[in-house]
Amino acid sequence: MVGLIVARSKNNVIGKNGQIPWRIKGEQKQFKELTTGNVVVMGRKSYEEIGHPLPNRKNIIVSRTKVFEGENLVTASSVEEAIAIAGDADIYIAGGYGLYKEAIPFVDKMYITEVDIVVEDGDVFFPEFNVDDFDIEIGETGGEEIHFTRTIYTRK
Repeated sequence: MVGLIVARSKNNVIGKNGQIPWRIKGEQKQFKELTTGNVVVMGRKSYEEIGHPLPNRKNIIVSRTKVFEGENLVTASSVEEAIAIAGDADIYIAGGYGLYKEAIPFVDKMYITEVDIVVEDGDVFFPEFNVDDFDIEIGETGGEEIHFTRTIYTRK
């Protein structure tokens, strides 16, 4: 299974000035629950922002310019290569924009947290995709200061 995890604003922003432009209590809980014990694939910039491999999961970094190696850490030159490296394991694509855009044709499920805000001057956006290719399941809603809805898009 190839999954994709992202949070996006009402105006499709996923980043601003190299940061996620909101803080939602418990937002990373779903990410951790889904990815622990599985494979996380992220782009070089996303990895460098985190600064270390995520624990208790295999980290595959997609980069054409750098090589990352270590315990539970390998480099691939494309999403397709990352999927091949992962083998039969469940894979979760974790950003950023370029990786999401490359991965959408391969994903079976997208876990999208729809954040109920508009981000002015956002500089990274989630790529467009054909909603008609997916069944949509509305999940948990919540948030104290910033409201959100978790939506699962499953490829038809």
